[in-house]
Amino acid sequence: MRNIDVNDVIDNATFNKFHWKVLFWCTLIIVFDGYDLVIYGVVLPILMDQWDLNPYVAGLLGSSALFGMMFGAMGFGMLSDRLGRKKVIITCVVLFSVTTVINGFATTPWQFGILRFIAGLGIGGVMPNVVSLMSEYSPKKSRSTLVALMFSGYAVGGMMSAGLGIWIVPNYGWEIMFYLAVVPMLMLPFMLKFLPESVAFLMAQKREGEARDILTQVAPLKHINEQDVLTVPPTTDSKAPVLELFRDGRAMSTMMFWVAFFCCLLMVYALGSWLPKLMSNAGYALSSSLMFLMVLNVGAIIGAVGGGWLADRLSLRSVLVSFFILGSGSLVLLGYESPMWFLYILVGIAGATTIGSQILLYAYVAQYYPTSIRSTGLGWASGIGRNGAIVGPLLGGALLAMALPHQMNFLALAVPGAIATVAIALVGSRGFGFRREPVAPSDGMAVSGS
Repeated sequence: MRNIDVNDVIDNATFNKFHWKVLFWCTLIIVFDGYDLVIYGVVLPILMDQWDLNPYVAGLLGSSALFGMMFGAMGFGMLSDRLGRKKVIITCVVLFSVTTVINGFATTPWQFGILRFIAGLGIGGVMPNVVSLMSEYSPKKSRSTLVALMFSGYAVGGMMSAGLGIWIVPNYGWEIMFYLAVVPMLMLPFMLKFLPESVAFLMAQKREGEARDILTQVAPLKHINEQDVLTVPPTTDSKAPVLELFRDGRAMSTMMFWVAFFCCLLMVYALGSWLPKLMSNAGYALSSSLMFLMVLNVGAIIGAVGGGWLADRLSLRSVLVSFFILGSGSLVLLGYESPMWFLYILVGIAGATTIGSQILLYAYVAQYYPTSIRSTGLGWASGIGRNGAIVGPLLGGALLAMALPHQMNFLALAVPGAIATVAIALVGSRGFGFRREPVAPSDGMAVSGS
């Protein structure tokens, strides 16, 4: 009989087919999530003409899903710490898939906005939970890379949305884009079968038999059997898990994560909702404007995977600070007239360093908090950040309505990047002076960005 440390087994496991399975299903769910979210930016130019929307109303419609995402991220993030990751993930997939399909039948802006809000609840609820699940099962030495690789599925979904939109929207109408959201429902039986539950949740629920079965797949060479005793480091059981985000020296870092999420998501969703329209107003054709959206998401994949690779070798904090500086610079330059090839490069850099930074922020938060409050930490950072996501489309609409010079629009979008740079630089501090903050050792995980 042996005492087996569950976290040690996972941290030191060799990447195998079980990890591939978790990576595949979590990534696929994020692909669906990304498609569903970017879809509004794709159909916006058509909707503005068809429904005669002014920029303020269009911005409000864009923010309706993001209002839902804010509540979904916070609510479902905390719920999964009690009901389990798998159950909540499946619920969220059903919610955003069904309501998005129904969205294609909307005939008024009012109907459209309500359905986008409900879909947003599911979209927002999925994100912190799949990140938490992927982070939990990733070997420690490649955790940042795997989480970033998984989250790049968001950009793949955005590319699919933009790519299909270039062909479908002008020829068949915007409604088809929403009908295609039925695909996740067709994959539901496979998700139920192959997506594993959180082993930390199983241990907390005293379901050691199921946890042992999963650990034998995580580390088959350990030869874990029924005589072995599974152990996890003790954690403080709090009736108010949100308060735990501010305890043990985590208060300053928690606040800075929230600021960074707010600023980063503001940039991401302002660009995702308004980049095609801003470029269209600058004189580019609709197909060219949608191509900018596609390049933005191609850049996001490169930024996420490349950033994750760098973070495993340097630190998440230094990579994020560099990304935010580059992102702000590229957005400023986008406001000036340049050759088309250079504009594509700038948009790609903007995607790599804004959407890419969002993905890396999830990885950073997932590694910062202990397992017992990880989904809560991710959910609240994502939920608070959703306020920035809500402001983003509204800001884009306001800038468009004010008819400012082209360069001023992009300058306004670059300012949050500068604020996020300072916020991430302050993660790990306790007010003044930098000191490494103690991270609860519940998952044997160090803070990569410290």
